[in-house]
Amino acid sequence: MTARVDVVLPCLDEAAALPGVLARLPEGYRAIVVDNGSADGSADVARAHGATVVAEARRGFGAAVHAGVLAATAPLVAVLDADGSLDAAELPRLAAPVLAGGADLVLGRRRPSSRSAWPLHARLANRVLAASVRRATGVVVHDLGPMRVMRREPLLGLDLQDRRSGYPLEMLLAASVAGWRVRELDVAYAPRIGRSKVTGTVRGTVTAVVDMRRMLRAHRERPSGGGAAPDHRA
Repeated sequence: MTARVDVVLPCLDEAAALPGVLARLPEGYRAIVVDNGSADGSADVARAHGATVVAEARRGFGAAVHAGVLAATAPLVAVLDADGSLDAAELPRLAAPVLAGGADLVLGRRRPSSRSAWPLHARLANRVLAASVRRATGVVVHDLGPMRVMRREPLLGLDLQDRRSGYPLEMLLAASVAGWRVRELDVAYAPRIGRSKVTGTVRGTVTAVVDMRRMLRAHRERPSGGGAAPDHRA
């Protein structure tokens, strides 16, 4: 069956979570697991559960997502964490406005199921950054989370350059400049399976905030009327 939506799952040591995540994928949604240097056999687990596996040696959320988008062939792509915190069964609800032509980018606004699902430091950082995005772009957004759906070719046309944790924000900023219609829909957010490598840790949250603030500063300083986004791949 030809996939209607390719689901890109950046993956670093998520062998314990992958079986459950992949089992929740709806019919017509193909998993592309991007192995970002796992040492726990994540790639083998993903293959055993029917996923397409892409290896991306360069560490970073943006690097992994970009590799997955390049490997995708479906007209729509979704991005989903591979740690079990987000439910793949909710993807059709996010994809529906894009398929219907009513939105260009749909974001999952995380609604935690418990306090442990979303550490306070990460939640506060997300809130501050989302408010900065609203001021900088006028786009009404409350969460910069990773669950999102959009069309593949227009996404590649944004020519996103960040290969670290600034990638989700760069996508939103570039989409606002391109005039994309952005929507948010609530999604359940559960405690992740296994140890967090990024925003579940204070160090990871600080790194993400630094990357995203740099991106926001560059957006505010860009000349009006266009211009390429700065290169933040280092």
